Amino acid sequence: MRQVSRWMMVCLAAGLLVACGGDGGNSTPPISITPTPPGEPAFGLQGKPALKDLRFPAAGVSSGEIRFSKAFPNLSFSAPLWFGQAPGQPGRAYVAEQGGRIWVFDFNAAVTAKTLFLDLTDRTRANGEQGLLGVAFAPDFASNRVVYAYYSKNTAPDVNAGNATVERFTVSADGLTANRSGTVFFSEPDPFNNHNGGSLLFGPDGMLYLALGDGGSGGDPQNNGQNLGSVLGKVLRFRPDGSIPADNPFVGTSGARGEVWAYGLRNPYRASFDRGTGQLWLGDVGQNEYEEIDVVTKGGNYGWRLREGMHDFNTTDARATVPLIEPIFEYSHDLGCSITGGVVYRGGAIPQLAGQYLYSDFCSGTVWALQHESGQRALANVELGSVPNPSGFTEDLSGEVYITAYDGFVYRVEPNTAAPGSTPFPQKLSETGLFTDTAALTPNAGLIEYEINAPFYSDGSRKRRWFGIPEGSVVGFSTAEKYDLPVGSATVKHFEITLANGSTRRLETRVFLRYADGWQGYTYKWNAAGTDADLLAGSEIETIVVRADDGSTRAQDYEYPSRAACLNCHTAAAGVPLGVRTAQLNRSRVYPFTGGSITDNQLRAYNGVELFNRDIGAASQYVVQTNPTDTTAPLAARARSYLEVNCSQCHQPGGPTGTDMDLRLTTPTASTRMVGVAPTGGDLGIAGAQRIRAGNKVQSLVWERMRRLDSNRMPPIASHVVDEAGLALIGQWIDAGAN
Repeated sequence: MRQVSRWMMVCLAAGLLVACGGDGGNSTPPISITPTPPGEPAFGLQGKPALKDLRFPAAGVSSGEIRFSKAFPNLSFSAPLWFGQAPGQPGRAYVAEQGGRIWVFDFNAAVTAKTLFLDLTDRTRANGEQGLLGVAFAPDFASNRVVYAYYSKNTAPDVNAGNATVERFTVSADGLTANRSGTVFFSEPDPFNNHNGGSLLFGPDGMLYLALGDGGSGGDPQNNGQNLGSVLGKVLRFRPDGSIPADNPFVGTSGARGEVWAYGLRNPYRASFDRGTGQLWLGDVGQNEYEEIDVVTKGGNYGWRLREGMHDFNTTDARATVPLIEPIFEYSHDLGCSITGGVVYRGGAIPQLAGQYLYSDFCSGTVWALQHESGQRALANVELGSVPNPSGFTEDLSGEVYITAYDGFVYRVEPNTAAPGSTPFPQKLSETGLFTDTAALTPNAGLIEYEINAPFYSDGSRKRRWFGIPEGSVVGFSTAEKYDLPVGSATVKHFEITLANGSTRRLETRVFLRYADGWQGYTYKWNAAGTDADLLAGSEIETIVVRADDGSTRAQDYEYPSRAACLNCHTAAAGVPLGVRTAQLNRSRVYPFTGGSITDNQLRAYNGVELFNRDIGAASQYVVQTNPTDTTAPLAARARSYLEVNCSQCHQPGGPTGTDMDLRLTTPTASTRMVGVAPTGGDLGIAGAQRIRAGNKVQSLVWERMRRLDSNRMPPIASHVVDEAGLALIGQWIDAGAN
């Protein structure tokens, strides 16, 4: 069993590399290379292109223009785990340290001094995950001067056990000092030095909530999480005086503790109330494989130890007597090992994050924004950046978000504006240097135009694609997985569509740039004249009338993605440039040269000018991605290729979904957890539904979600037109047995 001490471990790197597999059953014959005729270039490329003269800032702009800056760079702390402000005290801020001290200081970036507000080191056990774990100012602090602390009380001589204690303190009129003689109104034995939870907070109902772990004993062998007679593995609810509210869900229930508000939790580390909706969000640390995010409701059972995330964990015990509530989202330990729950963003500085749940992982340090549908269903999980060993998320009085980190600093989440004197970010496509003639789409000499075997469905639009790498660099080749494009690389994808009158409309050009800390994406929307494109700050939806392939016309919504939304499909797990990989590139295209043109295989052309980090040999030895529209190819190869291209970037290990399907082509169908598997996110009212029910598409949620345009649609974002050809293909494959 994994026993991770989030406080003592060093930060682990997030593992995003997935295993290689076979050819996924693809039987499309490889391309043969015709010898070069005399007098023509030896390869499609006449030299190794080098990307130069781009006019982007050296450091780029992070996803959604977000950065994490030290809010108080002149102040550092020892293992800080909570930051906050007191109601009615806009000029002051407070930080709590795990060891037992709370500091107060002026709320401004230039502050250089801090004052000791409350010292609880003599009564706090800071061992492993124990310590001063939560602070809550009373909502009416401006008038009553009351603050609460949750800490592990020292119960010597046992070096591991400590009572989970909540104590109430009064504060001086100036807000600078708390009286150390407080009133304890809750103190319960907690037998181990981990799984201590770590949240104390007031709800919009004026009640005080406390999140406690299951006791820290491996897989919870005492079954505390499911035992209503124990306070461990629970969210508890009190009146401000420590008494139990009469409307708590288990008051009067035989054998149950009246304090319990919700249960079935393993180690609820950091909870918060959405100040916009009043919903209680919580990050629950997993056991061996999965971390989860829950939206907690009165009396809810969140499954532990019967479930870890959305997966069975210990099913030897009798099942729960009430329905278990699944998390809104989970992620595997490919991305981290210990969730740090966050907050729903309701500030005003970053409008593109409004309503999104910001959270992180203590091990990897990655910070994500979870996009969701009213706290009911996760839509996308976008990586924003990283902070070293984040220990907590909190808000200031205006709703801006701060992160405490174990490097000793408090970080502020803020817009990433260019520093004075730095290169301004290009607001028009013509200013980027990607094209020497933007209106004619004449690319920078360092960009390589490429074609792919199986395009992603994009609501009827057509695309052109380029990529480039900087001078002196090479591409890390992979047979079956993502390529390693070096820092300084760029990929470009241009979208067009045919309008009802038969003319071509330029829609957008998307750009991905590779920086030292990862890929960043940007969308440029073309003007009506088709002469230039403007950088978008957020997403936009436009209704256009188009002509379909069959000659019919229709009005459709077309969505231009925001900068953050670019990474919804171009996930880190899948490799951000989705088309730049062997199976997609293994095809011929026409390469023009002075006086003529040559048809060459793209892999052969790249290898011939030493674009790769090694000699890859003949292109004929590598698999070719099946085009789903190729009716001469086997049905299974076409269907699995469609799911690979359109779905696997999210549905794979480490992907940003709340399900455990693995739709990569290299994963055998029997191992994908899609065929014959019951749904975990609801059955849409379909009796006998499975993710895919072999032989019956109408009972298959994969097919059902593809044909919808409501909130249950897949993909859930940026698509407003059903892919009728793809739907027919997947339906035919399912009805044929989904083998």
